[in-house]
Amino acid sequence: MIKSVLDNHPRRFALTNELHARPFTPTDAPGRVLMVAFKETENAAERDPARDHAHLTALIDRHGGPHPAPDANHYFADFGRFRLKWERHTEFVSYTLFESGPSDTLFAGTLFQHLPGEWLAQAPGKVVAAVEIELIRARDFEAAAALIDGALGRQFARESMVVARVLDGAAVAIGDFRIHEGGFTRFALVVHDDVGDRRIGRAVQRLIEVENYRILSMLALPIARDAARRLNEIDRELTSLIRLVASSERTASEQAILDQLTALSAEIEAMSAATAFRFGAATAYEAIVHQRIANLREERMMGRQLFSEFMMRRYDPAMRTCHSTAGRLADMATRASRIGDLLRTRVDVAVEAQNQKLLASMNARADTQLRLQETVEGLSVVAISYYAVSLLGYALAPLAKPLGVDKTTLLALVALPVVIAVGWSMRRIRKRITRRGD
Repeated sequence: MIKSVLDNHPRRFALTNELHARPFTPTDAPGRVLMVAFKETENAAERDPARDHAHLTALIDRHGGPHPAPDANHYFADFGRFRLKWERHTEFVSYTLFESGPSDTLFAGTLFQHLPGEWLAQAPGKVVAAVEIELIRARDFEAAAALIDGALGRQFARESMVVARVLDGAAVAIGDFRIHEGGFTRFALVVHDDVGDRRIGRAVQRLIEVENYRILSMLALPIARDAARRLNEIDRELTSLIRLVASSERTASEQAILDQLTALSAEIEAMSAATAFRFGAATAYEAIVHQRIANLREERMMGRQLFSEFMMRRYDPAMRTCHSTAGRLADMATRASRIGDLLRTRVDVAVEAQNQKLLASMNARADTQLRLQETVEGLSVVAISYYAVSLLGYALAPLAKPLGVDKTTLLALVALPVVIAVGWSMRRIRKRITRRGD
């Protein structure tokens, strides 16, 4: 044996094993299959895995079997009277029971006796899907058609019954996607004598997954309907706000409109956050449903509608409602954002205009103050000059006679130099103050 020297990524083996974590269970016919799926009503994706394992362990202990690993997401055990497959998924956990051998009564529910009532009552969540599949052998196509026209066909609602040859004509699948007595959705798989247990197991698994993921994807439908009603109201409110914003007559305060728009935007974002996971999960589950139906490779039989046709008429419109609502939410958020940008631009322009008017008013006021200041300065020069000349008159009065002039002439001679000196001094003082201010 060659010893590996590869330096493996720590997740290499886990990721490789994930591809083989949920193998098909070989299933023989005649026989029966029963599947029950439990889902928490709130925050199912964040549920405690320990509760799922504890519930599984409680069932195993009733029938005697080995316990699963603490971190297991898949478990299989053969208890003799029946086989059990347990799977833990992102949002739900499923229990699938297999029983081989003929039965005198179709859909007798014999496997359900292995799930005690008190154990069901302690399940971590509510039953989100329950499937009962009857496996029947038939010699050929004609024998299968006779069964469908007879006792087997009477187990289904004729108006919604789907019948299709599957697995390249090796089997016939029948269903009606209704909840029958006991709370189970019924399917029947009529297989030819030469079909092996592995092919039967793959077909059984695909039928179960079609029902499981159909239900899980449609959990978004009531949420979409509720959201659509509120979106219709928000649409009308946004349209009204658009008219107010577009109107040249400002009948309401821009701030009031902006407050209302902000509240609507917050509500839209809250709705988007509350529905994002459910709508995203619905899209993923819908893809699985259509993929599993395609894997059946169905062909028409006895003129009956195919699984794909039933889904196209009954299931796809529901999914389109979910997609439409998710799209409307995104579109509404974009519209609210655009209106908000437009309104903010309008408010900014209005504020800018007000600022321009305020600046113009301030400039005019400053100009007026400057003129008034210049006037005051002029008056100040006159006043100071008057008092200065008067003081000089008193000081120079004794010199008038020696100089041979009268007092009035002497004052006239000194008045002009005094005025010039005072004006020059005032000018220097103003320049010095202005320079300090700069």
